Amino acid sequence: MTNAIDIRKAQRNKAFKWSAILFTGFLIVTQQVYTYGPLTVFDKRINSSPKPQFEGLGGFILRRLDDLGLRGLTATVLLIAAAFIAWKFKTWRPLNLAFLSLILLNLVVGSAKLLLGRTKPRLGIDLLHAGGMSYPSGHASNAVLSWGILAYLIYRYAHVDRYQGRLASAGVAVISLTVCTVSLIRHTHWFTDLLGGLFVGSALLVAVIAVDRYVPSKSQLH
Repeated sequence: MTNAIDIRKAQRNKAFKWSAILFTGFLIVTQQVYTYGPLTVFDKRINSSPKPQFEGLGGFILRRLDDLGLRGLTATVLLIAAAFIAWKFKTWRPLNLAFLSLILLNLVVGSAKLLLGRTKPRLGIDLLHAGGMSYPSGHASNAVLSWGILAYLIYRYAHVDRYQGRLASAGVAVISLTVCTVSLIRHTHWFTDLLGGLFVGSALLVAVIAVDRYVPSKSQLH
């Protein structure tokens, strides 16, 4: 029993450490955006480069892929899945974690968007405090956090092996990178918007997992 507690503590401390590292990455990107640092050179370079045009079925598929980072879709899927897992395993923990992740996402990402007010790349000009909502990308942070929490809940309650857990993690990474790529193609976000979104979404994901391990449920104690 003591050994199991020690393992949980080590996992929790590691998760908090990685959350802090990832959030530091978000702060660095934010500083670059706020000061128009060297990292924003990629914004202008990517924004001015020619992009493939997708129409008809191709355009439809591209928009649906972009929807994988849409807040309404990701939140709905996460809450439905969490509710089912909560009902099946007779515990409120999955719903609590889902709500916690969504509250943190809206609080942190929403506050950053309002504070910076960055314009969208489609305007052709990069301005801060101009009433924009571009940085950080909500699509990127939604994709990482919502799909990541869903994968974690499945891993946690379905008792899948490590190989399957790594496949789920790879799936979250693929979805997140797909959303970012589509956003660049569709001209809806600057490169640093997406990078900042990935960092903050990942930081919050690891933080929620750390909280779950910090306050163990009855199922974890047994």
